[in-house]
Amino acid sequence: MAHLLGIDVGTSATKALICNKSGKILATASSPHTLLTPRVGWTEQNPDEWWSATKLAVKSVLKQSKVKGDSIRAIGLSGQMHGSVFLDRAGKVIRPALLWNDQRTSKQCDEILRRAGGAKRMLKLVGNLPLTGYTSPKILWLRDNEPKRFAQLKKVILPKDYIRLKMTGEYATDVADASGMALVNQKTRTWSDEMLNVLDLDRDLLPRLFESPEITGGISSSIARELGLKAGIPVIAGAGDVMSGAVGNGIVETGILNAGLGTSGVLVAHADSPTTDDRGPVPGRVATMCHAVPNKWVVYGCMLSAAGSLQWFADELAPFEKVEAKKLKKDVFELLDQLAQKSKIGSDNLFFLPYLTGERCPHPDPNARGAWIGLTRNSSRADVVRALLEGVTFNMNAILSIMRDGMKIEVKQVRGTGGGVKSKLWRSMQSDIYNAPLAITNSHEGCAFGAAILAGVGSGVWKSVEEACRKSIRTVSIDKPNRARVSDYARRQKIFNKLYFDLQQRFKEISALSN
Repeated sequence: MAHLLGIDVGTSATKALICNKSGKILATASSPHTLLTPRVGWTEQNPDEWWSATKLAVKSVLKQSKVKGDSIRAIGLSGQMHGSVFLDRAGKVIRPALLWNDQRTSKQCDEILRRAGGAKRMLKLVGNLPLTGYTSPKILWLRDNEPKRFAQLKKVILPKDYIRLKMTGEYATDVADASGMALVNQKTRTWSDEMLNVLDLDRDLLPRLFESPEITGGISSSIARELGLKAGIPVIAGAGDVMSGAVGNGIVETGILNAGLGTSGVLVAHADSPTTDDRGPVPGRVATMCHAVPNKWVVYGCMLSAAGSLQWFADELAPFEKVEAKKLKKDVFELLDQLAQKSKIGSDNLFFLPYLTGERCPHPDPNARGAWIGLTRNSSRADVVRALLEGVTFNMNAILSIMRDGMKIEVKQVRGTGGGVKSKLWRSMQSDIYNAPLAITNSHEGCAFGAAILAGVGSGVWKSVEEACRKSIRTVSIDKPNRARVSDYARRQKIFNKLYFDLQQRFKEISALSN
């Protein structure tokens, strides 16, 4: 039986997954990465560490699944979006990659917007505004701040595409992931020569573009031997984690959205045409990008610290729970969830702003900071933890409201993914705050599974991405909104929405203290 290999280059780890032609997942494996934070607001990783992690994960998943390497029919790639891999003429890494949540490029974003002729013009050119996490501002940052390294620069590729380069020797990417560089004309699904000219960037810096299910090359003999695979296995273009995760959760038709609570929080909706967020007071908060489904698009909003906020709390503010979890051989998050359940809806009127690494959506503001607001002598640790969960969900719902109200995206069902859906409390909270059914599917490996599905489509296992999703993905549980809780949360949502604007100027002043 032919098998499919999906590889996802995430922020915390690289994951490998093997499934069969029916879409049944046989095994998964992962290998962690190191996150570099040389300055406040800066996040970097060494691309060669991604490659080392990929090799370990692939070897491990082959061993676990007991699948022979020569039965792998195709390889699909997924990965964290926007990261800038800067390469010299020999394909060697010039410096650590700047990641999706890196905030150093606000000056370059302003420059891009000015050069492009303003927000409306930029939306027309590439469908999105320049945000600090995107790739094109990072290229300009390198040019402005590290001119010697920029002089060495010959190619700029995205994280998953560095794995492709190592496997096949090809400089290639897909239109979905490339849309996050803010250099793609999304209507024609090609590089925007006009945008490149505006920024005085050479098109030769960029890789070739493919649709996500297309074959970009075959794995080389030397790498195949090293990984225990067969030489020439086709490597499919794949997609960025947002689009690949959407495929892995069946977000390939209108009305179904994905709410992913990982390190970041991402809301993704399918779109049949490239609609843009140009109706609100701040345009471009929700991104529009090419989908991994050929000739389709996604709209999505990404908040930077979703379950990452809970991870931070566990790391820095939960010493008792960490000791207790080790003693009981439990996950610390399970104990924090039990603690949050002791608090009531509204967390005794305590609010949490989850802007621990600045924010992208619904507020494109690298200066935004995290906060608990409303603390009193009556506030308990349970209230503090529950307020964190509610604050993350309120922020996700603010993104959803832009889609619903501003972009007229239909919402029939939200499919929950990521670590956040392990908590029954958090699932119920999402359904109530979103005021929509929250479904959990049989697909728990969204990005890597999406990559495997794309590999299957590209190698002929399925005729289309839509067919693959229909045959592989099914709903296993649904949380439905409770009318009374929906109303209560809606009142609190209105207050939450105002708090950022109340503090926006103070955030800017606090950020300036570090300069």
